Amino acid sequence: MNKLKVGIIGSGNIGTDLMYKIERCDSLEMSVMVGIDADSEGLKRAKDAGYTVISNGIDGLMEQLDAVDIVFDATSAYAHKAHSDLLTAAGKRVIDLTPAAIGPFTVPPVNLTANFDSPNVNMVTCGGQATIPIVHAISRVAPVEYAEIVATVSSKSAGPGTRANIDEFTHTTARAIERVGGAEKGKAIIILNPAEPPVIMRDTVNALIKTPDYDEAEIVDSINRMVAEVQEYVPGYRLRGTPQFDGQRVSVFLEVEGAGDFFPAYSGNLDIMTAAAARVANEMAKELLTANA
Repeated sequence: MNKLKVGIIGSGNIGTDLMYKIERCDSLEMSVMVGIDADSEGLKRAKDAGYTVISNGIDGLMEQLDAVDIVFDATSAYAHKAHSDLLTAAGKRVIDLTPAAIGPFTVPPVNLTANFDSPNVNMVTCGGQATIPIVHAISRVAPVEYAEIVATVSSKSAGPGTRANIDEFTHTTARAIERVGGAEKGKAIIILNPAEPPVIMRDTVNALIKTPDYDEAEIVDSINRMVAEVQEYVPGYRLRGTPQFDGQRVSVFLEVEGAGDFFPAYSGNLDIMTAAAARVANEMAKELLTANA
């Protein structure tokens, strides 16, 4: 099968974990890893795997554009705008793993193919990828007036890029809860838990249903179907107990166990973000390859 060539900007935790996800995609070919620290673990692993390695950032990639068709950006919201402007002007497709939110929000089980015409697709945040499917599962059954999510991740799994993007995380996730999840108003909170041993990623979704005449069984069924859809690409995604109903409030508790490709399994926050991005790019590649056949 033909494949499209992939570049990853950002050789930190997310970019390195993503590299291993790309290797398992049937329509993507890992090609280039881009960083700014020649001694970074991500660049070392990419070089050992036989991929092209660039250590002077976007400037180096712009000199080797023939080596990529789709570029993932796993740097920071601040850096992403310049990267996106350069790459999209050169005709490259960009998958944004920062919370810069330049392109449309994409959450695979909700709108996997909806934004394939956009040159830049945004993957929201790890907390958004874990919780927005649940908000959508509720809102497709009953209107949601307000949805609040709390994402708790191990401090050890949050690298410098993630920490630099904390403010953007809350803003971008809240907007995506509304635009993709379907809530009238959204709010997002993230907690970096320093506990030892590290804790697995856990998420809480609290949704306030607009009217009291909802069907509880229908909402539970919708949530269970949504969980099964996410498990197709993140097997460690699961409910912690059954959804709890209190009047018009629904509370859903989740945990995400990672595949352990780069970081240990407690880093489900890395896994759900990179797995979602790889799924979007792989399906995008199939569509582009078919269109150009």
